[in-house]
Amino acid sequence: MTKFYTPLIIAIFLLFSCSTEKKTATPIVTTSIDYKKDSTQIKHIFNTALTKGKSYEWLRDLTTNIGSRLSGSEGAAKSVIWSEKLMKEVGLDSVWLQPVMVPHWVRGEKEVANYTFNGEKINVPVCALGGSIATPKEGITAEIIEVKSLEEAKSLGEKAKDKIVFFNGAFDNTLINTFRAYGGCVGQRYGGAATVGKFGAKAVIVRSMTNGIDDYPHTGSMGYGDIPKSEYIPTAAISSRAAENLSKHLKESPNLKFFFKQSCKTLPDAPSHNVVGEIKGSENPDKILVIGGHLDSWDLGDGAHDDGTGIVQSLEVAYLLKKNNIKPKNTIRIVFFMNEENGLRGATEYARLAKKHGELHIGALESDAGGHTPRGFSIDANEKNRKLLQSWKKLLAPYGLHDITAGGSGADIGPLKDDHVTLVGYRPDSQRYFDYHHAATDTFDKVNKRELELGSASMTSIVYLMDKYLYNNETLKP
Repeated sequence: MTKFYTPLIIAIFLLFSCSTEKKTATPIVTTSIDYKKDSTQIKHIFNTALTKGKSYEWLRDLTTNIGSRLSGSEGAAKSVIWSEKLMKEVGLDSVWLQPVMVPHWVRGEKEVANYTFNGEKINVPVCALGGSIATPKEGITAEIIEVKSLEEAKSLGEKAKDKIVFFNGAFDNTLINTFRAYGGCVGQRYGGAATVGKFGAKAVIVRSMTNGIDDYPHTGSMGYGDIPKSEYIPTAAISSRAAENLSKHLKESPNLKFFFKQSCKTLPDAPSHNVVGEIKGSENPDKILVIGGHLDSWDLGDGAHDDGTGIVQSLEVAYLLKKNNIKPKNTIRIVFFMNEENGLRGATEYARLAKKHGELHIGALESDAGGHTPRGFSIDANEKNRKLLQSWKKLLAPYGLHDITAGGSGADIGPLKDDHVTLVGYRPDSQRYFDYHHAATDTFDKVNKRELELGSASMTSIVYLMDKYLYNNETLKP
């Protein structure tokens, strides 16, 4: 098994292996709900979101006045100040900053790539992958060898020496869930350089992680695994249309040479913060339900769908609870995690401090799949709690929330995993998400106001139910 992991694999590992709580509780599992009262309350929540919602304007402000928020950047620092101020304006009982050191990678000058085919110079849309080293100042020019997967690349050996290895594994578009398609090929982006760097390859270029064919390169993190620094090689993504054309041209001209130049670099770790706010529980203030997303974003677009939508939806949960005079029994904690994109430092630090302080988390909900039409939730919990949440489908289905299934929750709440902690991932429609994911197209105008507000209401509804039914009021014993 390879010694390096994609961010998705890391997240899955965290979801299934991490336990951060010393205290546990025995959940009461019952399908007995006050259907009339709960359905009325959920209707009020949706009505409020669709007529008095704030998330869309919050997102406009974040994306247009701050923009991209890569960890360690000026934009990330500004977004922390913005978030703290906004949480206080919403009227949370307490708001604080949680310090965390984060990676600080910078892109540098705009990347350039091209090759010549049949006497014509073909310019290629390209972007460096996060964490990559730069090319030499003059760039890199070399012949290309094409592969479709990490497994194929592992067998190259000496064939890769002095070549640019072109990873051209595409999404499996027969998969309805595009996140599954992403998971099936993102390994080449993260692990490509570590795989072929040890063979003496000069560089790696990767087909962008999107199910569409377009001219926008999609960035994302990469890693060098445990290879020595002497084997580090520059790594970049090219647009999906450019990948299609390059593959076709290589068949006709297998010895063509590819040129690219990038000037990215990694600076020393930088100080940053998770932003945390909460509504204290009226009956069980020691029991915590977390709702959150990640504040950082990649630098090419404005981080609208990834994960500006998740941030504003999470805070709107608190806003909608307050607007509907719902006083939660348990403490509702809103967390804007820093550094999900290239390190999970914020999530790791949050979980570490929760364990250190003996905090009792009973559940968590994450929104990090875009702001499109709500479809449902995925549940990572013990069997009894999973069945409990699934028993609420009758209440949620009228709002399009039909998919309430077992599955992963989210990278930032993953480190809280425990058999007694119910982790939930908000799942909107996935068909358009990878048009924008990590690309310059991830801007405010790609977010639909009504879809965003429906998502906020969906999240608030399940939080309302979790708070009401997930645990009893007995004293929890360590």
